[in-house]
Amino acid sequence: MESLLLSADTLPFSSSSLPKPLSVPILQNPNFHYSHRRRRFSSLAAAAAAVQMKETKLWGGRFEDTVTDAVEKFTESISFDKSLYKHDIMGSRAHATMLAHQGLMSDADRDIILKGLDEIEKQIESGEFAWRTDREDVHMNIEAALTDLVGEPAKKLHTARSRNDQVCTDFRLWCRDAIDAIVLRIKQLQVALVKLALKNEGLIVPGYTHLQRAQPVLLQHLLLAYVEQLERDASRLLDCRVRMNFCPLGACALAGTGLPIDRFMTSEALGFTAPMRNSIDAVSDRDFVLEFLSANSITAVHLSRLGEEWVLWASEEFGFLTPSDSVSTGSSIMPQKKNPDPMELVRGKSARVIGDLVSLLVLCKGLPQAYNRDLQEDKEPVFDSVKAIAGMLEVSAEFAQNITFNQERIRNSLPAGHLDATTLADYLVKKGIPFRTSHDIVGKSVALCVTRNCQLQDLSLDELKSISPTFEKDVNEYLGVENAIKNFSSYGSTGSECVSSQMDYWVTKFQLN
Repeated sequence: MESLLLSADTLPFSSSSLPKPLSVPILQNPNFHYSHRRRRFSSLAAAAAAVQMKETKLWGGRFEDTVTDAVEKFTESISFDKSLYKHDIMGSRAHATMLAHQGLMSDADRDIILKGLDEIEKQIESGEFAWRTDREDVHMNIEAALTDLVGEPAKKLHTARSRNDQVCTDFRLWCRDAIDAIVLRIKQLQVALVKLALKNEGLIVPGYTHLQRAQPVLLQHLLLAYVEQLERDASRLLDCRVRMNFCPLGACALAGTGLPIDRFMTSEALGFTAPMRNSIDAVSDRDFVLEFLSANSITAVHLSRLGEEWVLWASEEFGFLTPSDSVSTGSSIMPQKKNPDPMELVRGKSARVIGDLVSLLVLCKGLPQAYNRDLQEDKEPVFDSVKAIAGMLEVSAEFAQNITFNQERIRNSLPAGHLDATTLADYLVKKGIPFRTSHDIVGKSVALCVTRNCQLQDLSLDELKSISPTFEKDVNEYLGVENAIKNFSSYGSTGSECVSSQMDYWVTKFQLN
């Protein structure tokens, strides 16, 4: 028979609790005496019983019984909050340094702790660290592992802090880094859109309101509209970062501490603006994640709108753009299909980003002060939101770099819809006609075109004069989409000079020249 192998990997804690797996040879040796086998089986049973005992919790001093397996499984958060390990270690380094500076631990203990934290960080990053669910969360896993590694000095690390202020500090540090990463992705998409605009200088496309043809616009102008939205998205995130950047560490459970700590020292060491003023607010506030997810949701809506427009434009009905094969997918049954799936998924994933925000709002709405365990549920929606929005930004930039606008198809589509009608109304205003009267005159001109199945520029001067004697020969300078574009002149408009100015601004900002 084969050896019976009892591995610590199958138990609810790591192999660090056992020096090596227990291997028992069973009937492998014909001379193996029964009494010896019995002693070995007895040792095995004792070992199995020993490993089944749960580790005493770091908070377990007043408890006589251990939590049940169901409670432990339900309440653990290590499965997701281990993502905070780097920031937890960062906070612990700053805290230990402050405690030594304040005389609450010796410099020697501080150095032992810092060295131990360095070793644990290396183990985590190399994949050698054993995360244990019986140690509940990232904080307890690292602290318990530190105690296993360096012994007694590690027990001083939790002086003048609680998991309540510790997790808030870790989470703010993580969110701060996430914002920096998202803002960088936003800039990358903006650059991709500006470069796409540069490639399509002078291309006129139909502008839509109510998804009905409205007025001609330069494609550059339309693309820069998304660049502007993304700029506001980045600005919102950076504003959120400013409000987020205050340090909860040292607030402890909720009331602070009577020990002589220096919260300004730890705040400065971690790159925060200052410590949070109110210890109750410090541990219970989740405004920073609500604001963060709100900003992400607005960004997701903008990306979804971009995705919707490009999906429509890639359809046979529009035919305005063609994505390259590298950013398209096919159909499992229809061999002719070429789908702009990435932008459909951008549109779809916006729903989960918005849902993450709603989850956090509902989570926080009924909580009394101060910390409540409900707030353990704040991390997964944030992690999900950040992962989704980062992916949406990345694939949108990739898509923008791999599409071609079908200029001939777009030009052939421009005559439909009387896109120069509003410009014609402006012409009459310049002749002294009140706008409402001008609107009515042009409306009648369009009606005539509908009956004759022609465009405004196809009407003769006599036909226009039959509607209003105000029309003169110079009206031809206002008819047609090219003339319409030339006549836009207001700041921020789609006029050629205005758009050229906008392009210059973004090219300079992103140093693309």
